[in-house]
Amino acid sequence: MFEQAVVYLSSAILAIMIFFSFVVAPVTFTSLDEDNARKFIRKIFPYYYNVNLFLSIILTLVFIILKSYQLNFYLISCVTVLFVISNYVLMPLINKYRDEKQEKKFKYSHMLSVIINFLQIGLLLIIII
Repeated sequence: MFEQAVVYLSSAILAIMIFFSFVVAPVTFTSLDEDNARKFIRKIFPYYYNVNLFLSIILTLVFIILKSYQLNFYLISCVTVLFVISNYVLMPLINKYRDEKQEKKFKYSHMLSVIINFLQIGLLLIIII
């Protein structure tokens, strides 16, 4: 039963990440004017990160319950930590740099968040496969 939870939870996190990355964010910026798109993204991304953080914590606990401290445990632990960093460190910086019109810092921190997102997607794919 717990072994199936690993696949289901990993798949759920991956699906949410892909949906947000390739549907929600692009559609938001092509459908809304810049000001409203920015407001919407700032509201929805904390939910995105917190839902995925919650699911990844549960998944980490499943590995602990299974006493399975192999590669996948460390991969999901990494994914979990990256959600914490993205939501509680990087997102506030991105918003601050955007508000203060520090374009170079904004672009760098935003690119870092994109790289982290794709890294997490890759790690989740390794867990599932």
